[in-house]
Amino acid sequence: MDSSTNSPAMVLPRFFGPFRVKRLIVALFLLGLAIAPGTLGELTRGLMVDAFVQVSAFVAATLLLFYGSERVFHFDIGQSLKTARHWQIPIATLLGATPGCGGAVVVVAAYTSGNVSFGGVVAALTATMGDAAFLLIATRPDVAMVVLPLGLVVGALSGWTVDWVGGKKLEVNTAQQCALAPLVGRTRTKDYIFLALAAPGLVIGVTQVLGADIYAIYGNIATVVGLTGTAIGLAIWATSHLTAMTNSKDSPITRMAEETSFIAIWVIGAYLAYDYLVTFTGVDLHAAFSTVGPLLPLMAIVIGMIPGCGPQILVTTAYVNGLIPFAALMGNAISNDGDALFPALAINPKAAIWATVYSTIPAMITAYGFYFFAPGFMN
Repeated sequence: MDSSTNSPAMVLPRFFGPFRVKRLIVALFLLGLAIAPGTLGELTRGLMVDAFVQVSAFVAATLLLFYGSERVFHFDIGQSLKTARHWQIPIATLLGATPGCGGAVVVVAAYTSGNVSFGGVVAALTATMGDAAFLLIATRPDVAMVVLPLGLVVGALSGWTVDWVGGKKLEVNTAQQCALAPLVGRTRTKDYIFLALAAPGLVIGVTQVLGADIYAIYGNIATVVGLTGTAIGLAIWATSHLTAMTNSKDSPITRMAEETSFIAIWVIGAYLAYDYLVTFTGVDLHAAFSTVGPLLPLMAIVIGMIPGCGPQILVTTAYVNGLIPFAALMGNAISNDGDALFPALAINPKAAIWATVYSTIPAMITAYGFYFFAPGFMN
């Protein structure tokens, strides 16, 4: 047998799967920053550890709990929404408010099947904060305890209002079919490895949330877990053929590894963008953002209308770092449809566009309500 077939260069692609060139370039670039000498490398490694233990480990735990419960109880959410009657809007809102985009996607699919009203779609998309909710829960749980319940209330009121004024008349295109995500198959070794790193990462992250110095307690273990977990996540993302969501038929562990890796890329990017700018340019971001004060909520709402969770994670990062007020975060949280807008556009473009338009109205009211009447709230 040719010895070259067992070389590391051949084994690595077989283990992780075929790499996607553009994603591989991004992953290698990030790893290159981490091994760079001097301040650049030191700062990057520290931020990658923070991103893994502060966010990724918490995301992994939440997704595993959510998808594991879904698998164990075999719950048909679509049928339950159809028979819920007066509880349909509250259930759709609760699904939308669930951290991540899975709940909102389920509601969109149920609408296409004729199992939920258009108001239910508006309620779910208004209530969802997408993957940005994970970042907020991990870094500012006190704020998350205000934003998520408030999103629930605004979402439910929006859904009821839309159905009351005639949203039910919007045509449902049940002929459209949408494969939300390709099937990965059996649980892979790399999924178990990622889980094995996320578990101690969660312990370290909880320790940090409690205010302790993780390096004084765990020493180099925190660094090894954080950097190794980040590297495995980058490898999973660089070989994944998924765009955002996972297939419900895949195992909870696979879904957790895939989606956490996807979210982690944006979190790492947001962390690096902020700290690089502050450290290497000396730009006073607080002063820059304060010059456009009244426009910040509007800017955050407009960003919320962009499909996907990446831009929304950047907005949440800006809030966590004190660059934008709570009013802007709240406006973005309500107008933000996350990754759920992608399948919505594919399944029923008309419904998706109108749902996005409808969600901007409560976003404007809520955001500028806080801006003018409670300007210092949670800032």
